[in-house]
This record gives sequence, C-alpha cells and structure tokens, in this order.
Amino acid sequence: MISLGCAKNLVDAEIMLGSVLERGMEITSNADDADVLVINTCAFIDSAKEESIDAILEAHQQRGLHKGTNQRLIVSGCMSQRFAEELREQLPEVDAFIGLDQVRELGTIVERVLQEHRTPNTERRTSNADNSAFGVGCSVFDVDSDPHRQALNFVTPRPTYIPDYDTPRFRLTPPHSAFLKIAEGCNHPCSFCVIPQMRGRHRSRTPESVLTEIRALVAEGVREINLISQDTTYYGMDLWTEKAGPRQPVDSARGLTLASLLREIERIDGEFWIRLLYTHPAHWSDELIETIAGCRHVARYIDIPLQHIDEMMLRRMRRETGRAHIETLIAKLRSGIPGVALRTTFIVGFPGETETELATLLDFIERTRFERLGIFKYSREEGSRAAKMPGQIPAKVKNERHRRAMTLQQKIAYEIAADRIGSELKLLVDQPLVARTEADAPDVDPRVILSQPGPVGEFITRKIQGARGYDLLV
Repeated sequence: MISLGCAKNLVDAEIMLGSVLERGMEITSNADDADVLVINTCAFIDSAKEESIDAILEAHQQRGLHKGTNQRLIVSGCMSQRFAEELREQLPEVDAFIGLDQVRELGTIVERVLQEHRTPNTERRTSNADNSAFGVGCSVFDVDSDPHRQALNFVTPRPTYIPDYDTPRFRLTPPHSAFLKIAEGCNHPCSFCVIPQMRGRHRSRTPESVLTEIRALVAEGVREINLISQDTTYYGMDLWTEKAGPRQPVDSARGLTLASLLREIERIDGEFWIRLLYTHPAHWSDELIETIAGCRHVARYIDIPLQHIDEMMLRRMRRETGRAHIETLIAKLRSGIPGVALRTTFIVGFPGETETELATLLDFIERTRFERLGIFKYSREEGSRAAKMPGQIPAKVKNERHRRAMTLQQKIAYEIAADRIGSELKLLVDQPLVARTEADAPDVDPRVILSQPGPVGEFITRKIQGARGYDLLV
C-alpha cells in the first residue's frame, strides 16, 4: 500500500491493512511480491491529486514489468471517494475503486477483486512512459485489447463510517507514536475547501470508544497519542440535543465536548502525551483552555489553522471567525496555558487578496510570532465556492507571496529556536539520535539532534546546547 496525504488518511490506511490481516492475508513491503497494490489517495489540493495520479500510473507500470497477469490495483481515499466515476473512464488501469465507507471492508473487497476476470496486464502497451507529468485524462497505457473493461466501483455517496476501538488496525507509525481519529467529517462551510463533500458531515466517536482505544495504546507502550479529526474542537457537539452553531458557547453543561473527553483521558494511568491537532478557532472555550492547563497528559501544543487574519479575507473564506476573536483567543491560549506552542497555517493568493490584505497578514505573523507555522498557496478546487470567485491570483504572484511569508517565518523560527538554548526540555526519542520536544508534532515540526544515543520510544530530559536552523541540538 502507498498512502498519500494527511494523518487522517493514514489512519484509514491502517484500518484497511487491519481488514486485510483479519481475512488471513499477508502484507508485504515488496510490491513485486504482492497480489494486490492499493493506492490510498489524497485530493485536498491540485498537487495532491497529481501526486495520486502519478502513484497510480507508476504502480500500474511496475506491476506490468514484474507481477504480470496476477496483480490487481485498487484505488482508495479522498480522490476515489470524490471522482470514482470519472476515474473509471480515465484510468482503465485500475481494477477497483473504494471510498471512505469501505475502509473497514478492504479484506473482503480484495477477495472479490481477485476473483474477477481482468484483461492481462502484459497485453497492454506502453505509449509514453517517459512522460512524468501525467494528468487524469492522460493515461499512458493502451487498453484497446479490452474496450469494455471497467473497474469495480464500491464507492457510496455521503460517507457515514467512523472507526471504533475494536476496529482492526495495522499501525504504520513508530511503535511509540499513534494517531487516533476521534471524529470524521466536517460541518464548516469554508469557501476554499471541498472536504465536507468528500468526507461527509461531522460525526463523533463515543467517549467510551476513544478511551478504550487510548488505554489499549498506552498498554502497548505508546507514548504519544495524536488526536485528529477535521475539526477536533467540534468533538461531541454533533451529539448535542440542541443543534450547535458555529459561534455558540462550547460548554460541557450542554453535552459532550473535547474538554470533557480530555478530563476522562487525564484519569488514565501511564506516561504519555496527548497532542491536539486540527482545532478550529470558532470552537475554543475558556473551559477547554482551563482543562488543558490542568491536564498533565495534554501536550502544551495547539494546532489551530487560522488561514488568514484580514477581516475581509476571513469573510470571503467563510471562516466563521473574525480578527478580534482570533487575537483574543491567542492571548487567552498563551496566558491560560503557560509555555504553550502554537502551530497554525495560512493561505496566500486567495481570490481577491490585495497587497494591503497580504501586508495585514505579514504584520500579524511578525507580531504574533507563532512557534510553528506553515504557508499554503491557494489551490483552486473544483466544486468549491472560491473556485468561482473573481480575482483569481496568478501563480507567479502566489509564489512570490508564499516566499515573502516563509522568509519572515523562517527568521522568527530561527530566533525562537535560539531562545531555547540553555533550557532543559522533556524529549521523546524517535530514533537513537533524533528526538522531539513537546512543541513538535511528528512529521511536520522540527527535531532535536542528540549527541549521544537515547532510548527509542522513551522520554528523556536534556539541556539544549545549540540550534541549527529550525532544529535544536543536545
């Protein structure tokens, strides 16, 4: 399996592999030995779609060279969920498409696909294999030997599936770190995004399900559990008796909330971090801030994508928050959770963004000094409101704005790293000579380079001796 995209997609991949093992099959790291190849796709932005298409075509080309007639190719993930019917016509190389509701059923689907009679791969002729810039409509394999050939399509519209504590999983992360999906789907109307169209409405797991899974992970020796969903701070609100609006107070007296879940997690014995990823600024509350401050298990790290700060830009993006709300929230987070590291993302080049609006964003970045920050160039997503907006920004301008924003943040990040020199920090060792602080999420944030090997998968405390760019040195 090749899994592309975000951590939420990675959890889906782990569930699919768990389903395969449950059916008595084996997983191999060598594609040449496999009877079935699975490409778990991402469709969040154009570059992700292109990467997915390239992976599909490369997998097909390789199976033609090695496994020949016996190997099947299945495509899963967000791109499959959204575009399965179109892709059936444009990618005849694929044997089956599955959606988000089928991740738990991959094992039985593999059995079905292997039973189907397919056109032998060896009969297909390569027409332009040297071209690496494949588009969806530019298949590089001639399948005229079977003009009626079409992939199986298992995708169902409007996904409703959410994982449970007893869902079989084959974890793809290191043994000491795991992602745990506490909800699926999204209710937000952001004009640049099509995730609700792909993953459906927000739907929370029960706290019992989440807590049972966390206890099992801790018992296995997991030291870091990253809570993820499309909007982690909306957790539980979809289960309220009264419908929860975007600006209504998030209060545990009204029903299940993230704060009430964290208080239950705090009661679990063991030494581990809980890390909050993908929180939305609209659903933070004083109660949640106070809860985090009082929980020893919750890392002092908040991932809170803001996307912009200019008032007009936030309205055009339909972010359900304003500048005053965001600035007040950041002040509350930093005063209420001592030592917290804030990670955010911004979008530059959104339709209609002026130089004045960009300057407002750059000024905000410089004054706020986020510990961790990423910048995305706006991607025009088919089916989104923003795709139809006037004032689309040329790629050259988006690239230049991205460069300016990242240059500014690089300077800030280097200064923040230098400020850590001399401090003693608790570290989680990922590799013998590589660790992370509480302020560093896996795969996306800086590292701590160790001068002496540490125990992999365990916590250590070390004094920071230096900094090299974004990374710290011990």
